[in-house]
Amino acid sequence: MTPDVFADLVGQDEAVDTLRRAAAAAAAVLRAGAADRTPALIAAGTAEASGGDSMPPGADPGAGMTHAWIFTGPPGSGRSVAARAFAAALQCVHGTGCGECPGCHTTRAGTHADVRLVVPEGLSIGVGEMRALVLRAASTPSGGRWQVVVIEDADRLTEAAGNALLKAIEEPPPRTVFLLCAPSTHPDDVSVTIRSRCRVVPLRQPPAAAVAEVLVRRDGIAPDVAQWAAAAAQGHVGRARRLARDPEARNRREAVLAVPRRLSGVGAAFDAASALIEAAEAEAEASVAEADTTERAALETALGAGGTGRGAAGAMRGAAGQLKELEKRQKSRATRAQRDALDRALVDLAGFYRDALTMALRAPVAPVHTDTAALAGAGAQKWDAEGALRRLEAVLACRVAIEANVKPRIAVEAMMLALWKG
Repeated sequence: MTPDVFADLVGQDEAVDTLRRAAAAAAAVLRAGAADRTPALIAAGTAEASGGDSMPPGADPGAGMTHAWIFTGPPGSGRSVAARAFAAALQCVHGTGCGECPGCHTTRAGTHADVRLVVPEGLSIGVGEMRALVLRAASTPSGGRWQVVVIEDADRLTEAAGNALLKAIEEPPPRTVFLLCAPSTHPDDVSVTIRSRCRVVPLRQPPAAAVAEVLVRRDGIAPDVAQWAAAAAQGHVGRARRLARDPEARNRREAVLAVPRRLSGVGAAFDAASALIEAAEAEAEASVAEADTTERAALETALGAGGTGRGAAGAMRGAAGQLKELEKRQKSRATRAQRDALDRALVDLAGFYRDALTMALRAPVAPVHTDTAALAGAGAQKWDAEGALRRLEAVLACRVAIEANVKPRIAVEAMMLALWKG
């Protein structure tokens, strides 16, 4: 039997219950013939908060369906998984997210005509892209259910793009639902005006046991490997899967966790910083190289590359601007990939110093990195709790600095010196 669309949302029982009831209410709206009236959908979303009973006929009074949602939670909690699953449930012919009907299948495969997915490849989502998206989303659903717009990493919206989205959310098309994913509802992540018009679904970091269970059940990973990977990934399902399956990912993690014992002086600190940056650059380059090559070849072919005659030559001469724009987008994507790779390394390093801190405090909690527990224990004896905490704070401060657009090399070098000095 095919699992339903929420099966991959790990350790989020409350959120799944909320989304199931909302999907059932949305289906009831359609059955009642009320979906063409935007106010009906807005009333459905406000009824639960107000305690009123102005739900569409046949809908569950507690479902609280509305036209705009924000999924929040830490990295790896499943924000985009939840949004995509909810999109599939809205397109499900049964209104349940059965996982078997054409609406569920095509949404999960990314081919549904009425589900538009925005996955930012660069550092931000621009106003041009958002205006085009909002315009397309205003059309009537081809399948007769909903137009669904899923915006991953909505915290990357530029101010102008956020304003374009806000206008659409303030005056939503009759059958359009907006699903935004962001780390939090803090104004730095989502503007207050957008937040005030959305219903929030908070997700939590799933427990390691739940992550391990899904790796065993869904991916066929050995239980002992799954348990180790789930703990090492600190609840991040995607990273746990990579650690369990990819030897290169494990090697990169081991190199990062070797950093604390390499910090023997100022020179060693700068060497460790260079190694960390270069490893992130290499990982990022490998992750985008194939896509870059494919995109450039496709664009050159579309512009007439390889053709003969004066017309083809003239077309290629006029293509410089489009090729330059492509290179700009690819550079932005590479920068984002590098920062993501570096952040994964910093999360691993933070886990090590967290282990040292808990050991210094004799806290009754399991270590994140069981394979470096002895090294963390030695660090705890050498630094004591205060020293371990200062080092953990240095790693977290580096993550914040990079997110604030400090040059990664400068931020990492400052962190390494702080780790050495303690």
